Amino acid sequence: MAGVGNLDQAGRGGSRLLTATGERQRGYQARPGECVGVAAACELGAAPLDPPFGLADGDVGTANEAFGAVPDVVASIADRSKNRVVEYSCLIPGAVPILKRLFKQGSRIAEMSRLGERAIVLGASMGGLLAARVLADFFRTVTVIERDELPDDPVNRRGVPQGRHVHALLARGAQILDEFFPGLLDELVAAGAPVWDDGELSKLYASYSGHVILRSGTIAGDPERMAMYMPSRPLLECHLRRRLQAIENVTIHSGQDVAELTSTADHSRVTGVRVVNHAGGAEQELTADLVVDAMGRGAHTPAFLESLGYGRPVEDHIVMHTTYASQPLRIPPGTLKEMLVLISPAPGRPTGMFLVGYEHDTWIFTVYGMVGHEPPRDLAGMLSFAEEYAPAHLLAAVRTGEPIGPVVQHRMPSSQWRRYDKMRRLPDGLLACGDAICSFNPIYGQGMSVAGLDAVALRDCLRRGVTDLPRRYFRAAAKAISVAWQTGATSDLAFPEVEGRRTPSMRVTNRLVNSVLTASESDAVVGTQFFKVTGLIDPPTRLLHPWFLYRVATVNLGRRQRHSPPQQAAVVGPVDGDSVLPEMLSE
Repeated sequence: MAGVGNLDQAGRGGSRLLTATGERQRGYQARPGECVGVAAACELGAAPLDPPFGLADGDVGTANEAFGAVPDVVASIADRSKNRVVEYSCLIPGAVPILKRLFKQGSRIAEMSRLGERAIVLGASMGGLLAARVLADFFRTVTVIERDELPDDPVNRRGVPQGRHVHALLARGAQILDEFFPGLLDELVAAGAPVWDDGELSKLYASYSGHVILRSGTIAGDPERMAMYMPSRPLLECHLRRRLQAIENVTIHSGQDVAELTSTADHSRVTGVRVVNHAGGAEQELTADLVVDAMGRGAHTPAFLESLGYGRPVEDHIVMHTTYASQPLRIPPGTLKEMLVLISPAPGRPTGMFLVGYEHDTWIFTVYGMVGHEPPRDLAGMLSFAEEYAPAHLLAAVRTGEPIGPVVQHRMPSSQWRRYDKMRRLPDGLLACGDAICSFNPIYGQGMSVAGLDAVALRDCLRRGVTDLPRRYFRAAAKAISVAWQTGATSDLAFPEVEGRRTPSMRVTNRLVNSVLTASESDAVVGTQFFKVTGLIDPPTRLLHPWFLYRVATVNLGRRQRHSPPQQAAVVGPVDGDSVLPEMLSE
């Protein structure tokens, strides 16, 4: 292919490539002044090419024009007036050796061929929307099937009952959304979503296990890296759907029920899905190279696998019986300095609350209880329920608010992890994501961010092709899920009434976390590291780093010395047999 005749012809039949900056040209949001439309691809991390290898607005570059007599290379069209790249690049394999020499040593050409004709995602949940975004880069067409009639505006829908309750986008989840949908976070803020990105601790009221995290000064480190965005669930889903629908090869079909999955005669591969239209009851069979189940806890995959002879995945459960009630409010601006209030359960108290500000001065006040502690379903009762542990000024702010909807209640009997990663056999062509794999106790706010991590695992696995994809993907997803699972499990299982598998390490972990939280009450460095772990930015092992343990021990020892009366020093002899090390270090 020696040139591009028009927009309709550009990009057809060629490989789909990355730009020289490592980002896909399809749907990529060009930055002001950036040279885009380079007719080559390199792995993420390669340096961008300077002119003459970049193309100007409206240019169509052939090999001779852009590279000087290099045959069979076609560059795409850049249109900065619309701030987007409007076409693909095409690359004939014969040009690869030449292009390799154009890049710095250590980079290599990444020729990203399509992996199949069609991928189908079952469910327009957060996990489903993110999976569809990933699949759009690897399949010719992506079809999303959703049972609900999807609204055009940010309103609640029946299929997401939890959407009427408090949602928070953890820091890592926000980073993933920005990676897959550049500019989305800015769109949410422009639509009114609050964002905590200045690190000012007075804007948060966070109480974990009875420890109130330091409320003055700022966090240690870059506050933007730990930014928390607070769009309501309907606003977030609405903007995600709009961005996804703008991708040319993605289609969302709403008002469709999934009747059953289809497979080959020998059951070795899933071949598609049969769907039924709500409106007329018409049934249609859709074929696919890959089907992704994103239908939440009620997903079809376990039963389908059993019907094919693979058996069901084993399930891990933590039975905590969480019940929460939420009241949407409009609180006058300036009433509270806090943007987010989080009060988690504490020893002897399996109850807590949230108060989170959203777009247009709306707030959601949520109270919850576990293991039989069920909150009332009226605002007055909810306020009484929280009086035991909530500061008076927060409850006073709730009382000044105007209810803008009824109190809604939701129950979560258990956290549930379907262990597809432990199955001995799996058919090709079928995956699951989001709550269809693992659903968490909602009080920890992990669900949306873990769905993002599932999407990252899917992308990374697809980059290595589709061979043995189910096994590779489920194992990769399990690594990210296990971190969030252990975080919640360790906290929930601290209550003896909660049912689940307890490990010897949990007691040690709880003692360590308690020491970290004690230090976080007065030290911003310790509190920041704790936030990084709970925000899924850093792994929990960071809490075991020697320098961090030393700081925790030093802060807590100084705290005890300031709050303890002077004591006569004791001489430890052989009879005592105890260590004089600070308690934290001995632990």
